[in-house]
Amino acid sequence: MSDTPAGSEGPPATDAGREHYTGPFTIHDPAHKPSVFSQTRTLIAKNPTVDRVYKTGVGLTGAGAVALGVILIPLPGPGSLIALGGLAILGTEFAGAKKASGAANAAAKKAFDKAKEVRRTRRDAKAGKAPTPPQ
Repeated sequence: MSDTPAGSEGPPATDAGREHYTGPFTIHDPAHKPSVFSQTRTLIAKNPTVDRVYKTGVGLTGAGAVALGVILIPLPGPGSLIALGGLAILGTEFAGAKKASGAANAAAKKAFDKAKEVRRTRRDAKAGKAPTPPQ
C-alpha cells in the first residue's frame, strides 16, 4: 500500500518527522518550514471524503468565478479579471487549470502590451511626433 494519502497530488514530504502536503506544484526544499496552508491541506488530504469535498468546493468556486467572469466580459467592468481569478482558484488544485491560467495570463499580458503600444502610437500621432519604437 502506498504511503501517499488518497487523493493527494504528490507524495507527502517530511519535516522533522511530520508529513505536510506537497501539492502538484511544490518545490521541495529541506530547509523550508511548511506553511499553515500546507499543514491544513495535509490534514484534509489524509481523509479521502474530506479531500473530495474540498476539491469539489474549490472546483465549484473556481468554475462559478469563471462563469461569472465570462458572463460579465461584454459588460463594462472587470469580467476578464474575474474569469482569470476563477482560473487561478481552479489552478490551486487542478493541473490543467493551472496550465490554462498561465496561458490566459500570458495572453492578457500580450494584449495589454499591444494596447499600450497602440496608445503610444496614437498619442505620438496626435502630438505630430514621429512614432516612438516599442520598448
